[in-house]
Amino acid sequence: MHAKETSLVELSDKVMQGMKKAMRKLVETSAAQNKKLVVGNKDGNPMSVLAKDLLITLK
Repeated sequence: MHAKETSLVELSDKVMQGMKKAMRKLVETSAAQNKKLVVGNKDGNPMSVLAKDLLITLK
């Protein structure tokens, strides 16, 4: 792999790690406040779920 390709892969990995960390923090904060979040189901349709229930699926 070329240096440019390697740096793009590394950047992409860092962005994905940051997004996962932010998502987890959002779900944990929402669960602590007993809130709901809107997520997409397997067909891509929006649905509202308790953050506490979503937190279980992230573990």
